[in-house]
Amino acid sequence: MVFDLLLAIIGGAVRVGTPFLFVSLGECLTEKSGRINLGLEGVLVFSAMAGFAGSYLSGSPWLGVLLAGISGAALASLHGMLCSLQRVSDIATGIALMLLGAGLAFYLGKPLIQPQAAQIPSIGLGAWSSSPSVQSALSINALFPIGVALAALMSWGLANTRYGLVVRMAGDSSDAARALGYSVNAVRIAATTAGGFIAGLGGASLSLYYPGSWNEGLSSGQGLIAVALVIYARWDPKRCLGAALLFGGAGAIGPALQSVGIGGGYYLFNAMPYALTLLILVATCSPQRSLKGAPMELGVSR
Repeated sequence: MVFDLLLAIIGGAVRVGTPFLFVSLGECLTEKSGRINLGLEGVLVFSAMAGFAGSYLSGSPWLGVLLAGISGAALASLHGMLCSLQRVSDIATGIALMLLGAGLAFYLGKPLIQPQAAQIPSIGLGAWSSSPSVQSALSINALFPIGVALAALMSWGLANTRYGLVVRMAGDSSDAARALGYSVNAVRIAATTAGGFIAGLGGASLSLYYPGSWNEGLSSGQGLIAVALVIYARWDPKRCLGAALLFGGAGAIGPALQSVGIGGGYYLFNAMPYALTLLILVATCSPQRSLKGAPMELGVSR
């Protein structure tokens, strides 16, 4: 039973953690440029609906994934452009975006609650075993390896390329970026849009893989949790991978226990990701010390 439970948690960490991975990577890129997007919950829900609709209408899950990314980028670019205006707050605009994205998704997605759409394929890593539990646990979302590669590419790109330097400079010192002739607003809009596209892939993972359907309660606050996850990862894309698996594993405890016949406390264990979010924020944040790795411009009042 213990072996089966561990396998279920490991497999569940990948399944549940994949949306966290993409949304946290998108927010990491956005915040590296000096902008915060609290509207990720709306982006996630809207892109999940758009991805499901694209897959349902076209019959291709990958077209659905592409449409989800484009939808996420569209909402995020709206956030970026509004925040570029004078006296516009990132926080207030993000909350408005969250409500807008969720409202549009609920309104446009009403006809999609019952139909079934083509799902993102799985990659079976457990073919070496004859055990159905091992094969099920090691059957992973085809988007997950893409997310792992993207985390490595973002980490390398931010540290070693000219574009990464410009993004980090816009996030650490807007005056230095302007002195070198770069438009801070343009850099932040581009980073926010790209971050929205990446977060949209997480939405596609929700509606086209796990749980693999569209309904109005699909996200359950994962977009907001991802903001805390980026803080925990200290704005490092590689750490976002580990943090996403940690949160995914916490969310997989309840289903894993149920899979081995333990049903008591199921709803309590389902609250683990939210409790873990609060514990991590309390443990890692303090008004007496600065956050290591935080872009300096995030603390600027506008």
